[in-house]
Amino acid sequence: MIPVSVITGFLGSGKTTLLRAVLRDPAYAGSAVIVNEWGEIGLDHELLETSGETLLGLVNGCLCCAVRGDLARTLLDLARRRDAGTVSPYARVLIETSGLADPGPILHTLLADPAIAERHRVEAVVTVVDALLGAETIARHPEAAQQVALADRILLSKTDLSADTTALEARLAAENPGAPVLRAIHGAVAPDALFASAARPEAVEAWLRAAAAPVARHSAGVETITILRDAPLPAVVLPLFLEGLAEHVGEKLLRMKGIVHVAEAPDRPAVLHGIRHVLHPVQWLDAWPSEDRRTRLVLIGQGIPRWWPLRLLEALESEAGR
Repeated sequence: MIPVSVITGFLGSGKTTLLRAVLRDPAYAGSAVIVNEWGEIGLDHELLETSGETLLGLVNGCLCCAVRGDLARTLLDLARRRDAGTVSPYARVLIETSGLADPGPILHTLLADPAIAERHRVEAVVTVVDALLGAETIARHPEAAQQVALADRILLSKTDLSADTTALEARLAAENPGAPVLRAIHGAVAPDALFASAARPEAVEAWLRAAAAPVARHSAGVETITILRDAPLPAVVLPLFLEGLAEHVGEKLLRMKGIVHVAEAPDRPAVLHGIRHVLHPVQWLDAWPSEDRRTRLVLIGQGIPRWWPLRLLEALESEAGR
């Protein structure tokens, strides 16, 4: 049986950071990885350091709804290719869900589909919770509450930025009594603590209940805004763009991420990350992760006019060119 673990958590909680840390562990480096992103383009898979043959992206839909059938087909195809020896003999599958995913329908696919259940077993559901914004997020978004409720293990991220998590941990205990709460700093945690232990019986019972009623819970009014550009941007535009987002739409911005072609550093792409008013400093990669050198920005928000982020970017670019 091939163990399958689900890594879930709300937008910006740190799922990809965790997955990158896990894949650096020699015991997990050969895992097959499925990454789901809720938007027209995928970015997270480009930032993962793993074999391209067993790294698959499912985009333009949430794994619990629009692309659930794609998950089943992907798992079965991977297993067939593993048997045929056309991909590396991976020991486990790690699924990173979209931040807007309700894990219930995903568990329905994993547990109720006979073809999948014949070869796979659910090993763990790990929910990543932002130590800074977790309590507010759980209160505002039904997906976040469901992600916590179905967790086998809960991982607190960004604990280096939040000194006191007492209230948040009390909220987590109320949502999911008995789920162990672990802590990660910059995504670092022992992978065996997350994936190698047997699933808690009460967690398995919750998975089975969720699988029996596979109806996803979603926040209303959430939209994705995508910006694609072939031309590079001046470096000075990036911090101004982040400041403009934080000042004008910060409360509505559930997640922002991007990889940017910068005119002054054409061989080193800039990476942008942010959630609400917390827009992180620009990070730089040593090289482009693929042949695609376009600027790609994805914003997920509630009530942000679709035209506004591009208009802001173009205005800043025009000002920088004067």
